[in-house]
Amino acid sequence: MDDKKQRKKEKPTSSRQIFCLSGPLHLTSVDWNNFHDRRTVAASLVQGVYILERDRQENRIDPLAHAPPWWEFFNFQLVHILVDDVDNSIFGAIYEIKFSDFNHNHSAQDYPHYVIAFRGTINKSNTRSRDLKLDFLCARNRLHESSRFQQAMQAVEGIFVVAGNSRIWLTGHSLGSAISLLIGKNMTKMGYNVEAYLFNPPFLSAHIEGIKSEKLKHGIRFTNSVVKAGIAVAIKGRNHRHGNDDPFSLLSAWKPYLFVNPADLICSGYIGYFEHRKHMEEIGAGNIEKIATQNSIVSLLSCSEKRDLEPLHLIPSAHLTINLRHSPNFKHAHGIHQWWDNGFIGLSELHEYNPYVEE
Repeated sequence: MDDKKQRKKEKPTSSRQIFCLSGPLHLTSVDWNNFHDRRTVAASLVQGVYILERDRQENRIDPLAHAPPWWEFFNFQLVHILVDDVDNSIFGAIYEIKFSDFNHNHSAQDYPHYVIAFRGTINKSNTRSRDLKLDFLCARNRLHESSRFQQAMQAVEGIFVVAGNSRIWLTGHSLGSAISLLIGKNMTKMGYNVEAYLFNPPFLSAHIEGIKSEKLKHGIRFTNSVVKAGIAVAIKGRNHRHGNDDPFSLLSAWKPYLFVNPADLICSGYIGYFEHRKHMEEIGAGNIEKIATQNSIVSLLSCSEKRDLEPLHLIPSAHLTINLRHSPNFKHAHGIHQWWDNGFIGLSELHEYNPYVEE
């Protein structure tokens, strides 16, 4: 009788967790020079972190665990898991590629030796409270103060010490992409070059992508840029740094890969952010935008002594990929699964920030 009650309580495992039912089985051979293949592998490794945590919650261990195929299919091995010190949930993983004939088909510089991946929010009782608190910190530009981020940063620094000049990837989804973005910024300032694949990264600003009128959107963005530039000059004045002395400019050589969906309110702001920069240059207002693009009104008006702390979501350069396929709902638009869909259709463009153009 007890067994029957237990079976009734257990919910069937979602097919989304099982690699052979929803994983990218079409990618039987990875071409590491192919951008779409790299996108698929990076997203799958992030999914591996999600399923590691779900396995933990459901007490699934080998051989019943669902997580391993998400990295083993691409010839990676799990070398370390990152566990949050507050709720004991798994929030990250470090993968190392296995050297074999699989790798020897490609140049040693093509594939990553290590990949550090971070999951996003899991809306389950085991993780909901902690993840939502971190989402709130992220929205307040205080993610760097969390123990989860500090653990992640230490782990990445440790890998760079061990791996030396080996090729290392950072990847994450949603909250996990915010952690990866912040780590990537820090590592760049420390002189390390890290390749980053960020899926649905949070853009922490007012959402205007839903406005249908392009003219109105351009007007709002233009006004916002003028206001931000004006406030920045008024507050920072002659102390406003440029070129090599400007922390924002120091990041310009780093070009992370951002993957966004227009129907996702959390990340779609990046589309307008980069489009507006191009538009401002085209109309001869590039000098205004050069100041505005590295500031947010909230951070400028903050009374905190940390006012100069750069907003997490503002980055100088990026490879931006927009999913052009229709998303039926927000859950799909914000989900990780769209990024390894065999029928994926996207638009990719490199946006570069030049800090050395005279103002």
